[in-house]
Amino acid sequence: MPELPEVETTKTSLEPLLGQTVQGILVRNGQLRWPIPEDIALLKGQKLLQLYRRSKYIIARFEKHSMLWHLGMSGSFRICHSEDELRKHDHLIIQFDQLQLRYHDPRRFGCIVWLNDENQKKLLDPLGPEPLTTDFNADDLFEKLKTKKIGIKIAIMDNHIVVGVGNIYATESLFNLGIHPAQPAHSLSFDQIEKLVSEIKRILQQAITLGGSTLRDYSNAMGENGYFQQTLLAYGRAGEMCVNCETTLENIKLGQRASVFCPHCQPFKKASV
Repeated sequence: MPELPEVETTKTSLEPLLGQTVQGILVRNGQLRWPIPEDIALLKGQKLLQLYRRSKYIIARFEKHSMLWHLGMSGSFRICHSEDELRKHDHLIIQFDQLQLRYHDPRRFGCIVWLNDENQKKLLDPLGPEPLTTDFNADDLFEKLKTKKIGIKIAIMDNHIVVGVGNIYATESLFNLGIHPAQPAHSLSFDQIEKLVSEIKRILQQAITLGGSTLRDYSNAMGENGYFQQTLLAYGRAGEMCVNCETTLENIKLGQRASVFCPHCQPFKKASV
């Protein structure tokens, strides 16, 4: 699933469309996670004014309407020319002045919906702070976690606590700090929380700089792959040697997600009741 760095990179790669006007829209398959709005043709004649990201959503602001786009499990946007060959799972095509935007999604778990009061309240308002802003800080995170007995990895992947810290980036951040992913969140000291906030910010920013992670078929709207996966020290390396101590990396399931860690570098410390 594309995570925050991949969504941020996608958003940036869509910027060539800014200032262009929608000339036509073709819905080839509107049955995504939620159906593509039947009145999406209202965008025709509207100029794309702004693109920004909130958590894993891309918000596209046109002259009269705004849309909320989510890539789901396998979605991707691609900027094309009208003569480029269509792919089987190109479900939505938006023709701009010079360029064409296509939404491709084999598993159809993404969404293309209006940003209205209902979706703002349901999808955006419950979200926690953005991890790359000052709203995500040690004081706030320590306060949120001080009574939580769930594993720290599950906690930092909770979008109500902080958005966008997906499996890859949570795994790498905890590995780099020597914190066991199942360590009860409330047992971390303020100093550990402070370092964790800094490391999450560093990891996410590095991933954005490297264009995100291409583990399967992710690419940005220009068809470019990400390169952060080449720096991974823990994620996806279960059974391999730890780069720090040569202990075999192990894998446990936390919240239905694979969690790779080093039993030597990330020891589990029993928390006091």
